[in-house]
This record gives sequence, C-alpha cells and structure tokens, in this order.
Amino acid sequence: MKNYLAAVGIVTGVLVIFVTAIQLNLSPLLLWGLFLSGPILILWMVWSVLTADVVVEETFEEQWYQDRPDSKRGST
Repeated sequence: MKNYLAAVGIVTGVLVIFVTAIQLNLSPLLLWGLFLSGPILILWMVWSVLTADVVVEETFEEQWYQDRPDSKRGST
C-alpha cells in the first residue's frame, strides 16, 4: 500500500474512534488526547497526499473526474 493511502486510512480511523468515544462518554483524557492529536494527524495526511508520487495523465479539459471514465469530453 502506498504511503498516502495509509495516512488517509489512519486519520479517518482516528476520526471515527474520536467521534465514537464522544458518543460513548469515554475518558476525558482519551478525548483530549485524540482532539489534540487531530491537527498533527491532518497535517501529516495533507503532506503525504501532496508529496505522493502520483502521475495524472489526463488534463481537466480531457476528463472531468478521474473515477468516471464516461465523463471524458465528447463521450456523451
């Protein structure tokens, strides 16, 4: 798995754990720890995504969205 995919998965998992911990009224120490680690995790995720070694071959004019091959210009 690529580094940026791991970063996105980990940060999303921590967010889900944080929201679940709030709903279950878990330890305030745990909640504060997750809350204070959030900005650091977000910055790590953003850095991982922006520095990822991904090559995009299509331009915006050629294809609107990467996940929909039917959205190429002229395919309608």
